[in-house]
Amino acid sequence: MFLKHVEENPDPASAMGRRIRRLAELGIEAPQILHIFAYKPAMAEALGEFSEIVMRGPSPLSPGLRELIAAFTSDRNHCVF
Repeated sequence: MFLKHVEENPDPASAMGRRIRRLAELGIEAPQILHIFAYKPAMAEALGEFSEIVMRGPSPLSPGLRELIAAFTSDRNHCVF
């Protein structure tokens, strides 16, 4: 990861911290975004609220088209969507 301190110091009480540990127990590498969410849970909550508004709030674009744009952008950024 680019921010090793973040990856090595998740909030142990956070839901994402627990999810990362569970994935590790299963031998599955956690997506990098989960490490950010586990490190700063309050920020994850704010990002989740923002994403919900952007993806599901009022818009001239349908939710499906917004999902397609997000998937395309993730692909262009070489991110797993």
